[in-house]
Amino acid sequence: MNRDHIEHLRWLPLPPADFRAQIRLVDATDAPGRQLQRLAAHALGISQLERLADKIDRLRDEGRDLAPLTCFRLGLIGNGTLDFLVPALIVSAARHGIVLECVRGAYDQVLQEALDPFSAINAGKLDAVLVAVDYRALPLRECPGDPVAAAESVAATLDQLAMIRGALETNGGTTVILQTLVPPVESLFGNLDGMVPGSVQSLVAQINAGLLATSATRKEIILDVASLASTLGIAEWHSPAQWNMAKLPFADRFIPIYAEHVARILAAMRGKSRRCLILDLDNTVWGGIVGDDGLEGIKTAEGDTEGEAHLAVQRLAIALRSRGVVLAVSSKNEDVTARLPFREHPEMLLRENHITVFQANWNDKATNITAIAKELSLGLDAMVFLDDNPAERALVRQTLPDVAVPELPDDPAMYARVLGTAGYFEALAFSDDDMKRAQFYEGNARRVALQAQVADLDAYLASLDMQIVFEPFDKVGRARIAQLINKSNQFNLTTRRYSEAEVAATEVDPRAFTLQVRLADAVGDNGMICVIVCREASPCVWDVDTWLMSCRVLGRRVEQMVLREIIHHAREHGIDRLIGRFLPTGRNMMVRDHYAKLGFTMVDEAADGATTWSLDLPFETDAAPMTVTRKGFEMVLA
Repeated sequence: MNRDHIEHLRWLPLPPADFRAQIRLVDATDAPGRQLQRLAAHALGISQLERLADKIDRLRDEGRDLAPLTCFRLGLIGNGTLDFLVPALIVSAARHGIVLECVRGAYDQVLQEALDPFSAINAGKLDAVLVAVDYRALPLRECPGDPVAAAESVAATLDQLAMIRGALETNGGTTVILQTLVPPVESLFGNLDGMVPGSVQSLVAQINAGLLATSATRKEIILDVASLASTLGIAEWHSPAQWNMAKLPFADRFIPIYAEHVARILAAMRGKSRRCLILDLDNTVWGGIVGDDGLEGIKTAEGDTEGEAHLAVQRLAIALRSRGVVLAVSSKNEDVTARLPFREHPEMLLRENHITVFQANWNDKATNITAIAKELSLGLDAMVFLDDNPAERALVRQTLPDVAVPELPDDPAMYARVLGTAGYFEALAFSDDDMKRAQFYEGNARRVALQAQVADLDAYLASLDMQIVFEPFDKVGRARIAQLINKSNQFNLTTRRYSEAEVAATEVDPRAFTLQVRLADAVGDNGMICVIVCREASPCVWDVDTWLMSCRVLGRRVEQMVLREIIHHAREHGIDRLIGRFLPTGRNMMVRDHYAKLGFTMVDEAADGATTWSLDLPFETDAAPMTVTRKGFEMVLA
């Protein structure tokens, strides 16, 4: 995949010939959100982006139900003209499962918008603000050869960005996305430019390093435009003519790829990043067909052009697994034949222990992918399917539109690059739990196998020797808590979203009670599996603001144990009633009866299906066979 392929999003299929006609037909469908997402999942040009964005805007303004798309309000402020970005942002967001509304600040009024509590941006009740400034907007002062002045210039620039971010967070209560800076092409010293203190190249490099360092420590969200522009070519990125004519911050040909990168971040904020990579085998993981060519005939070795191409796919898959992406196999093969290279080929990097679910049979790929999702307790929208066969890719796209299926070029040398640049696994943070996620799902698959061997549920649960740990929110768990709050959609009673800063504020809120819950058992550690936020509705009533759980632990009576823990602390705080709410989203219907099953009484039901439930205390709930540990509550309970 060369620069042009990245620029034009060629991992996406080309739009159908009747694309315009299909846009017109969206109005008549019963599921316009799904149809919009399907149309957005193509490599679209500027005019196509504008047409589809117009349709999305109109349907949203009409109040049409665009499920399963999730609503998001994004503010845009910068020193350039940003209106031209909006259609591409709206369509790119739809591609990633979001119906986006953009609120634009005044042109080149970044500081004013941030500092004014009543500005359109701060008053807009936004989910995030993209601060799209470049080096031309900041107090960079060229001072070649003067390291003291250079350090002052860098500090002043970082301070200004911090002031903008802080003002937006304080005045608007929103999450801020900051861009790294793309350096100018022009230089003063040629090859020496980056090494001379005070040159623009040197100043920009130091500012970007400062932004990335601050992001790592404060868990801030960074849009790494500098890296994107470097990939595409900085000389191409900057268009002096378009800046002079219309103050476009970058060449308009890069609108689709820029918008795609922004949309990936928004999707990650909503927990929509993919979590599982499903691999075809023949001519994808290795060259050739193992059933025909035999173990010795497949291509997967250093020193062989084709073999090295497929080794690059294996190498990337292992790297993804190390950062928490679950690996699975879906192959049309005899099971024993498909496993043979993993077990016996000396040049294979991927081994059986890397694969969490191995589906090798003669079923169609869509059936196997569905089975993989079920075994992993993941939704189909968490899946990426890599297959060299265009017919198989088309079948899965048609049958399972929620599954991401990248287009692959004819040359297998490009397979790894396509997968690596398509952005399916965008991350906002990287925690210890992320590194262990593949192990969590491997353990879950073993539990499914164990349960199949035990007929009695009580005996199965007892055999797991479960150990549950309850703690209040704290700094150590903060990043993972925010991650779970923003990505959990199915077992989530209210799907309220909180940024990491808002989670931190909840930790010290005297009117809030919080739980982070971890679960381990005889098979392995499940990590953090539940997050609870209760808020004081009156002196004797707690409102369960947030109750979410990992689907990995369904069927193990964890809900009952969590309720027991809530009741324990509620009584300690003098609470005699719990109020629970279910807010339907289309994706969380599995927990519609959650409170009823726990013994709550429904006290209200709205026309949209939202329900309110009440539980009077004291109340006894069933205990599950597990060991309970409490940590960190000394400072919480009087």
